[in-house]
Amino acid sequence: MTVRAKMQRPNAGASRRSEDVRWAAVVARDKRADGQFYYSVATTGIYCRPSCASRAAKRANVSFHETADAAEAAGYRPCKRCNPRSPSLDIEHTRRIVAACRLIEAAGEPPALKELAADAGMSPFHFHRIFKAVTGLTPKGYAEAHRHKRVKENLSNTGSTVTEALGEAGFNSSSRFYASSSKMLGMEPTVYKSGGSNVDLMFSVGECWLGSILVAATQNGIAAVLMGDDARALLRDLQDRFPKANLLGGDKAFDKLAAQVLAVVDGSHVSAKLPLDIQGTLFQHKVWSALKSIPAGTTVNYAEIAKQIGDPKAVRAVATACGANPVAVLIPCHRVVRSDGALSGYRWGIVRKRALLDREASVTTGVAQTSNKDGRRG
Repeated sequence: MTVRAKMQRPNAGASRRSEDVRWAAVVARDKRADGQFYYSVATTGIYCRPSCASRAAKRANVSFHETADAAEAAGYRPCKRCNPRSPSLDIEHTRRIVAACRLIEAAGEPPALKELAADAGMSPFHFHRIFKAVTGLTPKGYAEAHRHKRVKENLSNTGSTVTEALGEAGFNSSSRFYASSSKMLGMEPTVYKSGGSNVDLMFSVGECWLGSILVAATQNGIAAVLMGDDARALLRDLQDRFPKANLLGGDKAFDKLAAQVLAVVDGSHVSAKLPLDIQGTLFQHKVWSALKSIPAGTTVNYAEIAKQIGDPKAVRAVATACGANPVAVLIPCHRVVRSDGALSGYRWGIVRKRALLDREASVTTGVAQTSNKDGRRG
């Protein structure tokens, strides 16, 4: 008997811990727990999914069941509010939106909103809202992003001409693609395909308080701001990015632009709307746009950026987009930290990230103190 009791205690403890976890999910109405278990309420005689919005029950009246069948076998009837026998609403919405995405991807021309909504069994307004909640994009935005992705893949294939790439991606009118290509590719499609062939890329390499820095720009805007410990390594990095570009020394206009970049780096509180000519996917541009809205002297975490762009589950993808940022400091990816506040990886080095944050904090604090002293702010 003594041995049996000792063997049972760990199981009993594990069961209590499991029920505590399940109860916490019920209290939080955690949708992630839907389908994993069900709970019943003795005083009402019904059972629900964990996310049910019904009035909270007392813990003493609640029991847990592995399946809906088990709950009904115990004598409970399904809740009419959360309908635990049907798929959860989030799962069903996701299923319908995934199906809509497949339709968009398979279509030569993006299907009309009414057509997509009818196929999903929703009104156009409701479908548009749910689609954006699930994907982070509108149906039109998703179609454009998918077709641009296909163009980029086709352009990477040296056997395809630009015209062929556009046709294979579903662009019946090349003018429609060229109108938006600069945002997606950072340069004209033919230039992107050829690794910067025949593009004049002006650059300069120098030293700043963070070490070596390289600034490069096309006639359309700044294409790269790279930082490191070795100026020669920065130049090799630039050559790898644009292997067929014409690398040139800067003229007066470029020198002025480079000086503005250094002003932002040296006093990173400076607000400068400098022209950029950078390559990136639609998702990367959404992340980079969100990063530019972070005030100097403050930080946010990756999850907050993911939520801001309407894709709260894309935390890792946000981190990857931060790492792909080609213009250090101008797009302030250094202001993004981990959820616990710790510094995470930084393309230009953790030491530089800490130095930038410390400098911004001291500069913004100094500005605030000066303003208060002068009586211009409260």
